[in-house]
Amino acid sequence: MMPQNHEIGLDFNNTEIAFRNKSDKALDKAYWLFKMVASNSLIKIGTPLTNFALNIGLPIQGIIRNTIYKQFCGGESIEGCAHAIAELGSGNVTTILDYSVEGEESEESFDQTCAEILRTVEYAQKNPLISFCVFKPTGLGRFDLFAKIDAKQPLTDEEKQEFDRVYKRADSICKACHDAQIKVLIDAEHSWIQDTIDDLARDMMEKYNKERVIVYNTYQLYRHDKLASLKADFAYAQTQNFYLGAKIVRGAYMEIERERANEKNYPSPIQPNKAASDEDYNQGILFCLEHINRIGLMAGTHNEESCRLLAEEIIKRGISPKNDHVFFAQLLGMSDNLSFNLGAAGFNVAKYMPYGPVKAVMPYLFRRAQENTSVGGQTGRELALIIKEKKRRRENKAG
Repeated sequence: MMPQNHEIGLDFNNTEIAFRNKSDKALDKAYWLFKMVASNSLIKIGTPLTNFALNIGLPIQGIIRNTIYKQFCGGESIEGCAHAIAELGSGNVTTILDYSVEGEESEESFDQTCAEILRTVEYAQKNPLISFCVFKPTGLGRFDLFAKIDAKQPLTDEEKQEFDRVYKRADSICKACHDAQIKVLIDAEHSWIQDTIDDLARDMMEKYNKERVIVYNTYQLYRHDKLASLKADFAYAQTQNFYLGAKIVRGAYMEIERERANEKNYPSPIQPNKAASDEDYNQGILFCLEHINRIGLMAGTHNEESCRLLAEEIIKRGISPKNDHVFFAQLLGMSDNLSFNLGAAGFNVAKYMPYGPVKAVMPYLFRRAQENTSVGGQTGRELALIIKEKKRRRENKAG
């Protein structure tokens, strides 16, 4: 029989715990921000306008820094994230430092990104509140190069050398994490470059996950083939005697994936509906828990039912909530009701903390805002919780 909610001390509607770190002023800011994000038309108009203003040098960085940036990012540098890291830590939530500069395509920028991620590893060694480092493969190499390899097209000698440099950058990060005993997540990307990323991740896991879980690949379970990939990778890990690191998410590129499949006339890799995606996600959780001695699971989700299922199953199976092989994860600035209530109940929880210069992080922020408007009910849920907490505080003051 499943444990009841009170048995694991979980109440995702407890806004006092969820917003304990937010002042009344910060709560008001979050309220107006999510009201703005809820307006789909505002996001569609605001994105190109903001880009234009930034590109011609209009002084809007201060406005961005104090609104959307402050809600979803930790700071402009690693050191600038210190306050946000400590604030999460006070609520029993650890940090995933995520250098979120996107869209750069030069060898120089790839080397700079690699060097910056290596700095996050050094910083994580000194700060126990950082539980994971992370990198996006296209931060280390050209998207089109990944696509060419995925499409099984022959590479020129120059391209082979170029991919060798990409591989070495990824390897240097994973080796540094292995030597420092810091876990590292390899982000998933679009389906037409994902096979190459999966091959790279498998190589890194085989190399660095012999003694424990260090490297995690990401499985996007809004794809109908990814539960099978997870199981196949575990079978391979068993034969090669290494631990599997599995970060499981629903996914981030649904609309782009469907559009491209339609344009190029191939079957969409995306699940037929949300129910199928939810089913595979929850099956992925259960599969990892069945093999928890050999799989490191990070459940990246803003879905309350999936969080509850995982929490209940951990208790039901007699797994310690502090078992280093099981983590919940959410994005900074979102779903604080999940993160902080899970942390308060004693589970391992981490928040993705994007950081980087305001202008360079804007593509990431726009993507998040657009995802928020397309994820059914997410923004409404955030607003309802903020309104509930504002009301609770008013009543407390009046009482």
